[in-house]
Amino acid sequence: MNCHVIDSLDFIGGQCSALYPEKPIYDIPGHPSILAQDLVNNLKIQADPFSPTYHLGQNVQKLEKKDGIFQLTTSKETVINAKAVIIAAGCGAFGPNRPPLAGIEEYEGKSVFYMVGRKEDFRDKNVVIAGGGDSAVDWVLSLADIAKKVSIIHRRPKFRCAPDSHDKLLQLAKTDKVDLVVPYQLDGLSGADGQLSAVNVKTLDGKSKSIEADILLPFFGLAMELGPIANWGLNLEKKHITVDPATSQTSEEGIFAIGDISTYSNKLKLILNGFAESSMACYAARKIVYPGEEMHFEYSTTMGVPA
Repeated sequence: MNCHVIDSLDFIGGQCSALYPEKPIYDIPGHPSILAQDLVNNLKIQADPFSPTYHLGQNVQKLEKKDGIFQLTTSKETVINAKAVIIAAGCGAFGPNRPPLAGIEEYEGKSVFYMVGRKEDFRDKNVVIAGGGDSAVDWVLSLADIAKKVSIIHRRPKFRCAPDSHDKLLQLAKTDKVDLVVPYQLDGLSGADGQLSAVNVKTLDGKSKSIEADILLPFFGLAMELGPIANWGLNLEKKHITVDPATSQTSEEGIFAIGDISTYSNKLKLILNGFAESSMACYAARKIVYPGEEMHFEYSTTMGVPA
């Protein structure tokens, strides 16, 4: 089967590449630990022999079905005709929840970042991290050995992270590498020409102070939107698409959903499960693409991959 991949990002890899490329993943079979971007790179190499066509920096705006054929039109006016569609959109299009700070746009992409692409970019910098969840604490632990100093701002002393991470954070706070700025919240930015010099914070009762900063990393979660997918007439349950777990098919014949965007009884949101769901979806889709043709199932160790 020929495969076209459409992604709103300018690169493949989704959240793995966009949000945590240098964070280790521990639930990939055969890899006790693998960096998210390395996983994406390996998957691309694995897919290359099958010659997928990538349509990047665009998303599907319209989906219509005529005479058993789906016509997809993207935001760049790319038109694709397909006999089957597989939705692997995570939780839909995502973007960061930006802190409501005056003038923050001037610093974004220069000294304010909502994701970490390369840890090395923060070497010997004064890094301020805002947030109290796993992402914020994980990056404190990860950058502590690279940055000149890491300060973490949270509005309460208790962090919403894994207990082991919390213990490591408290140990680092006893050194000069990490400063716990609690209970404070972001109040303003100081700097010029897009380069921060300080982050201003205050408590709920108005006590304020300034923290020397070269970089600000706000981690307040992601805003998720299904976008046009919500208007495709599929069965939705709390912004997820209900599927048949045996085939990953949605309420619309020929449209499948896999990964985090799909839901069924006892669903587990793991990359591991996404791989299995994709296999079942492709197997079911082939019967639609080649109706009446019997498929002789073979193992990859027997048939190999295209040269």
